[in-house]
Amino acid sequence: MQNTIKIAHLSRAEKLRVMEAIWEDLTHEKESLESPDWHNHALRETEHRLSTGQEQIVEWHQAKSELRKKFE
Repeated sequence: MQNTIKIAHLSRAEKLRVMEAIWEDLTHEKESLESPDWHNHALRETEHRLSTGQEQIVEWHQAKSELRKKFE
């Protein structure tokens, strides 16, 4: 691929920001992306853990902040 972006020099935090920007852009595409079967299975497992008290809800801004701290 000739238009490959060189990302090796980016910090982990910069790479995560690039990934977030790409994901944000993809979510605005008009085409519908079909979710794979494994994803539906994972969602059902999470819903089960939530309903049995084995999982708790975390606000997205808090989860993102915790992930950034973990991987920086």
